[in-house]
Amino acid sequence: MRVRLNLATKPLVTHRKFIAGSTLVGLVATFAFLSLGWHVYVARKANAEVRAKTANIVRQVDELEQQRAALKRFFALDANAKLHDRADFINSLIDARSFNWTLMFMDLERVLPGGVRVISIEPKQEKALIEVKLTIGATSDDAKHKLIKALEDSKTFTHIELVSELQPTSGTAGDHIVVVLTAEYLRT
Repeated sequence: MRVRLNLATKPLVTHRKFIAGSTLVGLVATFAFLSLGWHVYVARKANAEVRAKTANIVRQVDELEQQRAALKRFFALDANAKLHDRADFINSLIDARSFNWTLMFMDLERVLPGGVRVISIEPKQEKALIEVKLTIGATSDDAKHKLIKALEDSKTFTHIELVSELQPTSGTAGDHIVVVLTAEYLRT
């Protein structure tokens, strides 16, 4: 029979608590490492998809810029530039012919107060915007103020601007003041 005898001067110390704790910490660290690694993998994969989409969009933009440059060169040719100028001229004629004078006179008739008469109208059309220069004769300052107020309250005439106020000449038929206004006319 054998007898176990410890002849050491210090008693036997077990390191079980340390080993168990370090094993637990190691397992937690391994789990954290694996989860962070998985997160990095997923983020890089998503980033790769975004990079691929971005590269595709950049490629499409480059293609469109090349097409734009080719079209710009094409339209810069003399024959095409003349055709473009002619088309602009014809479109401006069509727009001028499509201006509804009757509708504008009806709108003016609703707006004009008593003691005010229209001396001249000069419409100027650019794209969908119609700027009208009105020369108005007024019998008094009160009639002039009523006209300006009526134009400002109107839905068809906007951006009213008083250009000048003149003393009447001999051919103004009893007008006390001749007023030149500009306004934007909105077709309804």
